[in-house]
Amino acid sequence: MLKKLFYKYKEIITYIIAGGLTTIVNWVVYAACTNFLPIESTEQLILFSNIAAWILAVLFAYIINKQWVFESKTHSFIELLREFTGFIGSRLFTGLLEILGVPLLVILGMNQTFFGIEGFLSKVLVSILVTILNYVFSKLFIFKKKQAKA
Repeated sequence: MLKKLFYKYKEIITYIIAGGLTTIVNWVVYAACTNFLPIESTEQLILFSNIAAWILAVLFAYIINKQWVFESKTHSFIELLREFTGFIGSRLFTGLLEILGVPLLVILGMNQTFFGIEGFLSKVLVSILVTILNYVFSKLFIFKKKQAKA
């Protein structure tokens, strides 16, 4: 019964696991950069660390989503390039949506305290939207299954 349920929802389950692993990659890279890079300005260190963490997390997410979640089989360099640029483009879009969406919701009045953190409800809602959009973009546009030719 559990095995049947797993295979029915395998893609969603593996997407959630991949997202958790991607988050860990992001946090570990960020922590490593902020602890070991010889950048004296705190603002520059945080900015660089955050950018490095995002880039490596997105690269990791592409590989794990391609191989493990959506099991994409590209047959040419052009297909691989289309997939990769589509993935990066969609993550840039949803990243921008997250960066702009949270403050916008707070400005619009959704600055309620959630888990003791001011404005965190906006962060959670935008994160849910971003996760759903990332899944939809990946499933429908980036790693879409090729239709068998009749």
